[in-house]
Amino acid sequence: MGVFVITKRSNDDYKFEFVSRKGKTILTSNSYELRFECEEEIEVLKNSLPEAIFMRFKTSSGKFYFRLIVDKKEMATSRKYTTQLLMQRGIDEIIRSGANSELLDFSTNDFVFPEIDVFQD
Repeated sequence: MGVFVITKRSNDDYKFEFVSRKGKTILTSNSYELRFECEEEIEVLKNSLPEAIFMRFKTSSGKFYFRLIVDKKEMATSRKYTTQLLMQRGIDEIIRSGANSELLDFSTNDFVFPEIDVFQD
């Protein structure tokens, strides 16, 4: 099952990514000034997946990608895929597990594990 991951961009705006169970980023959201806006958009996306539109594109270099549209608003853009089949698998992953996916927040730089003094006297 995939997971939504909240992180910060270099300009301190927030974004979310939908990451597959294999750890590959499938799509990346727009920027949000506040973290709660990002969380709200994830909830909107989860609740609106059955009505979501996946607009498919092809770059001039032959790569494939899609944009996720909910209520006439572009919410996210996918990574670039080498084939249409791989792109469709990414879309299928979002449809299959997006609504039930967990949310991970990596927007703070807090280190989870306490520091250990290895060189004790």
